[in-house]
Amino acid sequence: MTTVTRPKPKSADVGSGRPAKPKPSVLSGLSHVALAIWALLIILPLLWTFLAAFKNNTEIFGDALQLPAALRWDNWARAWDKAHVGQYMINTVIVVFFSTLGTMLFGSMAAYVLARYKFFGGKLIYLLFVSGMAFPVFLAITPLFFVVKQVGLLNSYLGLILVYIAYSLPFTIFFLAAFFRTLPEAVAEAARIDGASHTRTFFQVMLPMAKPGLVSITIFNVLGQWNQYLLPLALVPADRSKWVITQGIADISTIAGYEADWPALFAAMNLAIIPVLVIYIIFQRQIQSGLGAGAVK
Repeated sequence: MTTVTRPKPKSADVGSGRPAKPKPSVLSGLSHVALAIWALLIILPLLWTFLAAFKNNTEIFGDALQLPAALRWDNWARAWDKAHVGQYMINTVIVVFFSTLGTMLFGSMAAYVLARYKFFGGKLIYLLFVSGMAFPVFLAITPLFFVVKQVGLLNSYLGLILVYIAYSLPFTIFFLAAFFRTLPEAVAEAARIDGASHTRTFFQVMLPMAKPGLVSITIFNVLGQWNQYLLPLALVPADRSKWVITQGIADISTIAGYEADWPALFAAMNLAIIPVLVIYIIFQRQIQSGLGAGAVK
C-alpha cells in the first residue's frame, strides 16, 4: 500500500494555518514612493502658509521653512478686523449654506426622478443636465453677468446663491442618479403598497437609504462653493459688505494701497483653509464610504 504525501501549500505559514502575506512587488513600492512625494507636495505648502501667518515681511521672503521669531497673533487680528475677514467668512457661510441646501434638495429630487422613473424625454433631460459639466464657468461669465443684472439680482446674496445652485446641479444629479439606480426597487414597491405617496416614499424611504451618497456630494459641494472665486467676483463686484472670503483674501494684498500686507494675507488664507480642512477631516470616512458604496453597488 502506497502512502501519498501531499506537499504543504507554499502560501501557508508553518504552524499557524494562515496564508502568508504576499511579498511587496516593485510596483507597490513605486506607488508608495509616489504617494509619499504627493503628500509632501501637499503638506509643505500648507506648512509654509501656516508659518508665514506668524512672520513679518522680511521673514516671509527669507528662508521658506524658517520658524518665525515670535508668534505674531496681531497678523491674524489685523486680517480679521482691518481686512474684514470675519465679515467675509459670515457672508461665505450664509451663501454656501443656502446654496448647498438648495443644490441637495433640487439635485436629489431631480436625480431620483430621472433615475427611477421612465417617461418621454427623461433621457434627454438627464443628458442636458450632465452636459453642464462640460462648460467651464468662465465660458459663460459674461452672458451670466447680464442675465443676473437684468433680473435685478446683481450684488445680492440671492443672485449668487441661485447661480451656485445652477452650476452645482449637473455634477450633483450625475452622481446621485447613478447612486439612486442601485437602490432596491422592492423597498419602494413595499412603501407604495403600504399607501405611501411618491413624495413620502422619496423623503422617508429612499432618501435615508442614499445617505452615504448624499453626504459625499454635500461635502464636495461645500468645498467647491467655499473656494469659488470667479462667480462672486463677477456677480458681487461693487458691494463690499456682501463679498465672500475669496474676494476678501484677494483684496488683502492691496489693503494698504501699494504696500502689500503679506502677513495678514497669509493669516487670512489660513482662516479660509482651516474650516474646510476641519470639515474634510471630520467627514473623510463618510466621503470614502459614500464613494465606495456607489462603486461597489
